[in-house]
Formats: sequence, structure tokens, C-alpha cells
Amino acid sequence: MRYTDVIESLRASYDNSADRREATDKEDWKLQERAAFLARLRANGVRRLLEIGAGVGTDSLYFQEQGLEVVATDLSPLMVAKCREKGLDARVAGFLELGSELGSEPFDAVFAFNCLLHVPNADLPSVLENVQRLLRPGGLFLVAVYGGDGTEEIWDGDPITPHRFFSLRTDEQIQDFARESFEIVDFHTRDDTGIFRSQVLTLRRAEVHHRG
Repeated sequence: MRYTDVIESLRASYDNSADRREATDKEDWKLQERAAFLARLRANGVRRLLEIGAGVGTDSLYFQEQGLEVVATDLSPLMVAKCREKGLDARVAGFLELGSELGSEPFDAVFAFNCLLHVPNADLPSVLENVQRLLRPGGLFLVAVYGGDGTEEIWDGDPITPHRFFSLRTDEQIQDFARESFEIVDFHTRDDTGIFRSQVLTLRRAEVHHRG
């Protein structure tokens, strides 16, 4: 499975769920992780943040209201419209399309909450390299995803239609992928996140990037 195989279905899924997501409150654990990342950003003097997979823009708006300069991207045009209604600078872009349309100035931080689990393993290294190129040296990257046993498949129990593709990576898998492009600052898991256990990683772009 490749990202190009699932991208149109994902776009339709999130277009179809934009109104429902706008009306849904964010779970406590997500608020806690977001606040913890903001505290880390403030401690590192972060000014400019990119959110990928921004959805309706709730998190981007939070960071903007905390004084950060924020750019939001999402695959779904209807999600991006919701972001723009909130006064956000929002662009339609898939994870493999992140590039020159975001400008030449690097970001101090990137936020990706429950979105990279839709990228198959075959394409995750390319996506992480795209993010790495957008970050300044020393920049921070928050990744939260649902974890599992390494299964990659369309989830038949998905409440959203079309049903979405999920890559439920093991703890070892997600950390190995992260190390290809970043230093791991923090890794922890949470069991209070619903059906799936969650993996939360804070990553840093190395001052000098080494593959391997």
C-alpha cells in the first residue's frame, strides 16, 4: 500500500466529517499533550509553527492565540475552509506535497496530531524527510499517533466513510522511523485514549543531519 493509493479516499473521509469534527470537543488527553508541547515551545523560544493534518484548525488556533505565528495544512479542502473561517493561514496540502508553497523561511516547530498514522510505512520516511527540510536546525516536531501490532489496513470499524487506512505501528517501529530523520527528545505512550493506545513523540531536527 502506498500513500497515493489512499489519498483520495482520505480526502473524501475528512471532507465528509468536517462538520461533525467542528462540533466535537477535544478529549482531555489531547489537551494535555498540546499544553505540554506549548510549554516546551516556550522554553525553546519558538515563534513560528506549522501544523500538518490540521483538521478544522482547533489546535492551530490554540497556538495562534498563545502568540505563535501559525501555518496550517490539511489534505481536505473542507477542513482547510474551517481553518480559514477561524482566521488561520491554511493551505490544502498532502504530506508528500509539503514544499515551496509554504515559503522559504524554516519553521521553528511542527505539530502533527493523529495524522501520520494514515501514511503507509513505504512512504513514511519520505514524509518525515519533508518535515525535516521544513524545520530549522534544532526545531521541534510533535508526533502523536495510535499504535498497535504493526498492522496496515483499512479499518472496517471506522465510524467515518469512506473507511480510512491506518498504519498501527509498534513502539519500536515508530521510533526507528523517527530516528532516520530526527533525534528523539521524548517518547511515551498513553492508555487513556479510547480504542487504541497512543504513542507521543517529541523530535528534534539535528544541527547536522545524518542518515542511518
